[in-house]
Amino acid sequence: MWMPLTFLDVPGQVPSGHGKSGGAGMAHCPAQLRAVVAGAAGWLRAWWAAACWCVRLHAQFGVAAIEKLLGALPVVADFSSRLRIRDIVDDACPVRDLAGLTHGQVIEALVANRLTSPAPLVHVGQWAQAWAVGETLGVEPALLNDDRIGRALDAIAPHLDRITGSVGVAAIETFGIDVTAMHWDMTSISMHGEYEQNQEGFAAPKYGHPKDRRADLKQIQAGIAVSADGAIPVFHRAFDGGAGEVGQVIPVMKALQEMATERRLLIIGDSKLISYANLAAMDGDGVGFVAPASKTYVPAMQLAGLTLGQAVKVGYVAQRDQAKPAARRGSWHVHEDSMSLAGPRKSDPAVALRRVFVHSSARAEAAANAHALKLQRARGDLERLDRGLGSRHYPNQDKVNARIAVIAKDRRADAYLRTQTGTDPGTGKPTLAWRFDQEPIDAEAATDGWYALLTNLQPGHADAAQVLLLYKGQEAVERRYSAFKGPLAVAALYLTNNRRIAALITVICLALLIFCLVERQVRQALTEQGQTKVEGLYARRPAIPTGRLIFDALATMKIIPGMGQSPPVIPQPTPLQLRLLDLLGIDPRRLR
Repeated sequence: MWMPLTFLDVPGQVPSGHGKSGGAGMAHCPAQLRAVVAGAAGWLRAWWAAACWCVRLHAQFGVAAIEKLLGALPVVADFSSRLRIRDIVDDACPVRDLAGLTHGQVIEALVANRLTSPAPLVHVGQWAQAWAVGETLGVEPALLNDDRIGRALDAIAPHLDRITGSVGVAAIETFGIDVTAMHWDMTSISMHGEYEQNQEGFAAPKYGHPKDRRADLKQIQAGIAVSADGAIPVFHRAFDGGAGEVGQVIPVMKALQEMATERRLLIIGDSKLISYANLAAMDGDGVGFVAPASKTYVPAMQLAGLTLGQAVKVGYVAQRDQAKPAARRGSWHVHEDSMSLAGPRKSDPAVALRRVFVHSSARAEAAANAHALKLQRARGDLERLDRGLGSRHYPNQDKVNARIAVIAKDRRADAYLRTQTGTDPGTGKPTLAWRFDQEPIDAEAATDGWYALLTNLQPGHADAAQVLLLYKGQEAVERRYSAFKGPLAVAALYLTNNRRIAALITVICLALLIFCLVERQVRQALTEQGQTKVEGLYARRPAIPTGRLIFDALATMKIIPGMGQSPPVIPQPTPLQLRLLDLLGIDPRRLR
């Protein structure tokens, strides 16, 4: 600096303590001298302002400080290492020694991308440059181009079952997951593209019944099995877009049996689990099951004949009712009997089943509201039709009948809508008389709130109330699919072939596995400390940790790469980030 800033104590004032020219001595100076000093003070103020401006304008040249996003990469690297993802992939599909990256390194990086900042495959290289992928995963970001990623997906595609099973077993053994009870369900993933030529042996995109209602797009189906212990997705598999869910149960059961080894297995699913072939196979192999029965197996007439007087109240409180006063919470009742399910052939042995009838007051209330709304909308449509009789839209009886058929179908009112149409002989206009038949309305309302669960569990293993509680855990699968399509960003996909589609689904499911294990470990650590919530986790308030909240809280961590002999520097994490890292037992300073 070329100017002595230390001479001035306060900007814009004459320094005090410098002889007669400052402080209280100024008051005793002659007027002429005071004028001279005042002029000098003005000059000093201008000089100070100019000096400050010069300071702001002048900078120094130096080495650029590159800051990268660190986020949850240390957590992902630690869990990937414990699951042996890299080793398992490299054992299944090794590469030549000359390769810059192994397939295991690429797959591990793709898993990390899904968990930190999901991106299309063509942009993964840019993500790796901006994030501390080299520091945490030991992968050179420049090598993660879309061609290398595509070759890695092609390489692992023939070995997906082996990779899935090995990683699942590693998760069970390393994290002590109890897999005696598993929840199974399937979902669909819409695909952009025609996919007219598909490779044999891999799930093929086809038209089906998509969950996102994009009937214009082909789809791939994915199924996951999550443990009742922590809702951990230890198994997954991809299926053709048009595959029926009922037909996939037995192969999945065989795969889950291998993972559960000698332990007795219980599979809990939705109504697609129920068929004679599936139940006979599970019962014959000693596999327990719990699933709701469709009206094919338990007709509505049976449900309509039930009363709460027959049932026993269950002390179950739904999660949505936890914060409500007791008087406003939903109630649950169960009633049990037995049934036999016959096979399609006379020679097929019947399967003996326990049938647990369940009544939910919240479900009954929702059904009653739905009935009322359906009738209200149908009534509105019919009244508008009545007012339009004889108009250009409904000039004759045929047009009126066609409109009635549409109303009955759209409003699902054909079971109780009674109509009579004709033509007025005097005016030639169509006529209409309509009413709702109360008897079928009452019969339908009698089943409100009731459904049946089928199981082969012995009463000594689980009574009727416990069967209900086992089934209520099925929401864990829906919660994991919510993460599958939410934080992990699985929207409609486009890849060059179905081989890579199947491989990418495995990558996403491996990311989901880590996502759920992180949540489970934080909750377990809190439980050991006698706590259930993390301070400041949600909107600076205490919250029960979820995978999404944990990864969001860690997302702002950064790192300054090391230069020469200088090690990398991690700017001080926030207290919340340090708390989560402590619960996970991870020190982000320990890099690969």
